[in-house]
Amino acid sequence: MSNLLFVTWDGGGNVPPALGIAAELQQRGHRVRVMGHPVQHAQVKGMGLDFTAFRTARMFRATDNSTPLDYVGVFGDRAMGRDVVEEIRREPADLVVIDCILFGAMQAVAAEALPYVVLEHMYDAYLVRRWLRGPMGIGMAVKRIPARRLLNGAAARLVACLQDLDPTGGGPRPGNLHFTGPVVTGVAAAPSEPTVLVSLSTVNFPGQARAMQNILDALGTLDVRGIATVGPSIGIENLASPPNVELRGFVPHTELLPSVSMVIGHGGHATTMVALAHDLPVLVMPMHPMLDQKMVGQSLVDAGAGRLLSKSAKPAAIAAVVDELIGEGPHRAAAARLGAAIRTTSGARAGADLVESVGTSRAVA
Repeated sequence: MSNLLFVTWDGGGNVPPALGIAAELQQRGHRVRVMGHPVQHAQVKGMGLDFTAFRTARMFRATDNSTPLDYVGVFGDRAMGRDVVEEIRREPADLVVIDCILFGAMQAVAAEALPYVVLEHMYDAYLVRRWLRGPMGIGMAVKRIPARRLLNGAAARLVACLQDLDPTGGGPRPGNLHFTGPVVTGVAAAPSEPTVLVSLSTVNFPGQARAMQNILDALGTLDVRGIATVGPSIGIENLASPPNVELRGFVPHTELLPSVSMVIGHGGHATTMVALAHDLPVLVMPMHPMLDQKMVGQSLVDAGAGRLLSKSAKPAAIAAVVDELIGEGPHRAAAARLGAAIRTTSGARAGADLVESVGTSRAVA
C-alpha cells in the first residue's frame, strides 16, 4: 500500500473532488493524508481523513473579501511549498496529489524530485487557455514560477470533469492528461412539484448578494417552489425572501437535488456537475469574469442543457429563463444524457485507479 499526501486549499468547489478521491484511496487501504488551510480541518476530518494544516503558509478563507493579488499570493505561496516539503520529511510520501493551481506547492515538490499528480477540478481548456494566459498566470510568471512546465512535469494530470463538456476533451492532448469524470454521485431527480434550487458560491464575490436578491425576486413572480442555500459570504439576514422561497444555510446538495426540477448556480464546476448528475438543467449566472464560470455556463448552452445570464440580470430576465427550464423540452433530454454519462463512471473510483496506477508504475521503474 502507498503513502499519499493530498495538498488542497480552502477554495470551495475544488475541495470535494480531492476529498472524494482521497477517501476512495483510504478505503482501499492506502495511507492518506490531506494538507490544507486550517479552516478546512472540520471538513476533512468529517470525511474520516487525517488532516495537517499549513504551518507558515498565507492564511486564507474562501469567505474572506479577497483581491486578485490575494489569490496570486495563495497560488504562488512558497511558504506553502516549504510546509508541504517539511510534512513529507516528517512522514515520507510515495506520491503527492496537488491542486492544479497551487503552483507554489507544486514547485517545491518538483524541486525535491518528488513524484506528483495534479488534480484539475476545472475544465482543462480553462486552465491552459485562460488561467495560464490571464492575470493569474502572469502573476505566476512575475513570481518566477514556471506554471506550464510544472503541469507538464506531473506524473499525471487528473481532470475531474466530463470529457464531453470540456473544450479540450475532443482534441489532441498531452500524454499525462487523463479525464476521470466528475467526483460526484447522483440519481435522476423526481420532483413532486416544480422546484428550483438556488446555490451561489461560498467564495465572497462582489455583487453576489445583489444577484441572489434578484433571483429571489424572480422566483417570487413564478408558480414554483424555491430553495436557496445561502452561505456566510451573503448571509440570510441580508435577503428578503418571497413566500414561495425557503432560505437555508449549508445543506449538502445531494440531499436536495433528487427533489428539484432545475438549478440556478454561479457556474462553479462542482455545483454544475452534481446538478447534471441528477439530470437537471442549470441556469448559470457567473459571479466573476476571471474564473471558469462563464466557460462552464457556455458549455451547457452548447450542449443544450442550460442557459447563461449575467450576474446583473434583472428579475424579469431571470424569471423568463426559469420558466423555460422548469418545463419540458429538449433541455431536459440534454441534461439527462449528460447525467447518464456522469453516473456511468465514478470519478472517485477512476481518480483513485489513476493515482494507484501512477504509484505502481513508478514503483516498478
